[in-house]
Amino acid sequence: MDKRVYGVLGISAIMANWNADFSGYPKTITSGEIFGSDKALKYPMKKMWDDQGDKVLYIKSLRFEKGKKGATSLIPRSLKERYEQLFQVEDLKKNTDVKEVLENLFQAVDVKNFGATFAEASVNISITGAVQFGQGFNKYEECEPQEQPILSPFRDATKATEEKGEAKNSTLGTKIVTDEAHYFYPFVINPAAYREYMELGVTEGYTEDDYNKFKETALVSATSYSTNAKEGCENEFAIFVETEPHLYLPNLTQYITFEKGENKNTIHISAGEVLATLKEQIKSIEIYYNPSTTEIADDLEGAKYYHIVTRKEV
Repeated sequence: MDKRVYGVLGISAIMANWNADFSGYPKTITSGEIFGSDKALKYPMKKMWDDQGDKVLYIKSLRFEKGKKGATSLIPRSLKERYEQLFQVEDLKKNTDVKEVLENLFQAVDVKNFGATFAEASVNISITGAVQFGQGFNKYEECEPQEQPILSPFRDATKATEEKGEAKNSTLGTKIVTDEAHYFYPFVINPAAYREYMELGVTEGYTEDDYNKFKETALVSATSYSTNAKEGCENEFAIFVETEPHLYLPNLTQYITFEKGENKNTIHISAGEVLATLKEQIKSIEIYYNPSTTEIADDLEGAKYYHIVTRKEV
């Protein structure tokens, strides 16, 4: 693929928790600003690829293990075990040919996009991914976390005491969500990251097909990934700026602001002047959004606008 791609992915979270810390609250930096980590965005993409039957290495998978007393436990696979399962290798320790391992790793769609750190069985490999995400900061300043008490249908049998006997009531829990948040993630795709591996003959590099597969998944993976905490999270915006291989653009999220409206929200993109100055080195600009819920305030020169759900040009 003879180009670089710069862009932003926008994720909305309505009464949902896009990325919680260990306290259960949305992740924040020291100033209190809410953000989502790149891992929170990559996971739904990897899950979607896995559900489609693609090879995904860095995703949790489980196996049964029998203990010394014969009891069976359900435990996560190690990286070595996941590799062996995915590539049908009997024992990685007996098959540590680095060229073969590299060829296998590049067959995994998550490695092809995001890279890998693989240090198992005397094989130590680090691959810098062609696709790199930044952190996704919430740009809706009035966002507030909400606590919801939840009543369990069961009592806690571990709370029994000699004085009070068994617990008489079912337990209470808490679900924490944000009333409304809008995260914007910057990303860049640099196919040249795999040039050395192409010279070694272990991969064909980051191809147009790889990019199209990433693009399609990036536009829907948050919407498709429905869990109790993530239901209410949707892909709401995306911009893809395809450029000549040697053009370097700044982080595009610094040019984006979000404004809450009564009927529709407004996304402002103030990068028009910068992109217009560099238009001879820009191949295309594509912007995806939902016209039913969102307006794009700025008309970027040469940009094409698409419905993020239907993919039809707006």
